[in-house]
This record gives sequence, structure tokens and C-alpha cells, in this order.
Amino acid sequence: MEQVQGFFSFLWDNLMQFAEFTGFANATWGHIAMILVALGFIALAIIKEYEPLLLIPIGFGIIIGNIPFVPGFQLGVYEEGSVMNYLYFGVIKGVYPPLIFLGVGAMTDFSALISNPKLMLIGAAAQLGIFGAYIAALQLGFTPSEAGAIGIIGGADGPTAIFLSSRLAPELLGAIAISAYSYMALVPVFQPPVMRLLTTKKERVIRMKPPRQVTQMEKILFPILGLLLTAFIVPSGLPLLGMLFFGNLLKESTVTKRLADTAKGPMIDIVTILIGLTVGASTQATTFLTTKSLGIFVLGAISFIVATAGGVLFVKFFNLFLKEGNKINPLIGNAGVSAVPDSARLSQMVGLEYDKTNHLLMHAMGPNVAGVIGSAVAAGILLSFLY
Repeated sequence: MEQVQGFFSFLWDNLMQFAEFTGFANATWGHIAMILVALGFIALAIIKEYEPLLLIPIGFGIIIGNIPFVPGFQLGVYEEGSVMNYLYFGVIKGVYPPLIFLGVGAMTDFSALISNPKLMLIGAAAQLGIFGAYIAALQLGFTPSEAGAIGIIGGADGPTAIFLSSRLAPELLGAIAISAYSYMALVPVFQPPVMRLLTTKKERVIRMKPPRQVTQMEKILFPILGLLLTAFIVPSGLPLLGMLFFGNLLKESTVTKRLADTAKGPMIDIVTILIGLTVGASTQATTFLTTKSLGIFVLGAISFIVATAGGVLFVKFFNLFLKEGNKINPLIGNAGVSAVPDSARLSQMVGLEYDKTNHLLMHAMGPNVAGVIGSAVAAGILLSFLY
């Protein structure tokens, strides 16, 4: 009888010990809240088709990162030696962002920018959101390094945000990355009201001259000259700028098609999966849910709105110096942020609402790709005096 009682006592103790290690026993309201956020991301990706290639990996990563567990079993993304920690290495050391830029370069056509170089100025003007958020973050008590990392959210460029925050404020990397990718996905929500508010009906129907035909030699020379110009000005942006222009040269040279196809296909897909999943997993409620994280989301939204407004208002200002027939439709000003090609498509969609025959997509791609270069240059500038 005593042996039976001892067996049941042993079994009960083991069951109780097992129960202590389950997610149910270790769950907090923070974990539940983050899992609900993750489900919201996945729903937006599937139902609204908002950046599904980003939001689904990030959303599922948030769920992985918020399964409660007892520390010490090498499970979490922050636990040294865990599988997730090894995958997260590419984020914290800035390995993944340059690989993303390589793929972006290989799939980007810079013809619209080459044919109308003044559109580069719109991409530069949209970086106003970055420096505006930087100043605002300083006023709210963030350190200069933290403020610089937060400000880059205004460029609507997730890889650049990860690259910069991994160097300036690694402790805020999760919040900054989630914020940047969230606002990239919410381009169709944030930008149209700003575009309509800051433009008149007359401005929205401005017709622009068709872009000129760009020669193949110009396309080949652009990434070489672009790298020399930008990297000599901002050497600290070399990892991003170098890979962006290298990817574009692979595409435009026409003799490295296999490499270009790999960069813009399987490679960027693999890196997108890894960066989305690990960034999502970094949002463990125990380390992520802080007042700083909330402040980052608010500042990120403000910087994104300011960046959109900066691009639109710059076009309106620039038009004061252009003759009739050469004016720029300010609806393409929103494309100065580097959310390629979503912002450019949005310029087209909003423009068609006011003139069904006025196609702005090709024109908007100019400032859109300029925004990619501009955000990398801005990151290099911030890194050069804050690192």
C-alpha cells in the first residue's frame, strides 16, 4: 500500500512540476496583449493584404516570442545559445539589412529617377520626418543615440531602421523595428489624408511630361556613380548603399542575370522570413512592454506623417519656380519615403480618383527610389555623429 501511495505521490509531484513549466502557469497579461497584437498583424496581412510578406512573419514571430516559458532552457530570442538567439544574430549585428538592400537594388528600376533627376530632391525632402522625430525624441528625454535610432522610422524603411538601431540603441531595436515595419504596412492608411489635406483640386490633376527614354549605358553608370557620390559623402552608410547599388548593377549589366535573380528572389525571400520572424520574436512582453516602446510608436507615427507632408509640401514649393507644363503633381510627394513601391502605387491611386486618365506611377517611382537612397544616406549621417 505504501508503494502505491509513494508512486501516486511521485506522479503528482512530477505533474505539478510539469504544470509549473507550462505556458499557462507563466503567462501574464502582457503576453496575452502581445499575442492579440500579433493576431491583428496577421489579420491585416490576410484580410487587407497590407504588406503580407512582412506582417505575417512578424506577426507569427510575435506569437513565438510571447509563448511564456521558464528562463534557463535556451528557448527565448534573448537567451544565449538558443536557436532563436542565433537567428537573431543577423539582426543585432546588422547582417540582414544589407542583404535586403542587395535584393531591393536587384529589383529596382532607377529609370524614372535618371530621366528626371530633380525628383531626387523630393526623396531628400521626405527625410524631414527623420530629423523632426530626432528633435522630438530629444525633447522627450531620449538620449541622442536613442533619438537618432527612433527618427529613422520616418523614412518608412524597416531594414535601415534595424541597421541603425542595432548600432545606436540595440536595447530599443525590437520596438523600433516593429514600429518601422508597421508604418510601412499602414502606408494606405496614413498617407492619403495628408496628401488630400495639403493639396488643392487643381494641383491633384497636374499632368506631368512623360519621362524620357533612358539608355542602357545610363542605367549601368548610375549605380557606379551613385555609390561613388553617396559613399564618399557618407562613408558610414556604405553597408546599405554599397549593397543597394551593387544589386542594381547586377540587374542592369545584363550579364549577371542569374546573380540578380538570386538576389531579388530566393535570397531576399529567405532574409525577409528570418528578419520578420526574429524581429517579431524580440517583442517578448517582459522586455518589450515599456513606456519607451509606447513613446517610440507615437514618435514613429508622427515622423511618418511629417515625412509624407515634407515631400508633398516640397513639391508645392518647388512648383513656384517651374513654368507651366513643367510643374510636378504634388501627389507624388508622398512617394519620397522609401516604402517601395507601395507609396508610388498610392500616388497613382489617389491621382486616379481626381483624373481617371492621369497616370502618376512612373513619375512617383522617381522620388520613391530616391527615398531608399535618401534614408540610407540619412542613416549614415546620424551614425557618423552619434555612434
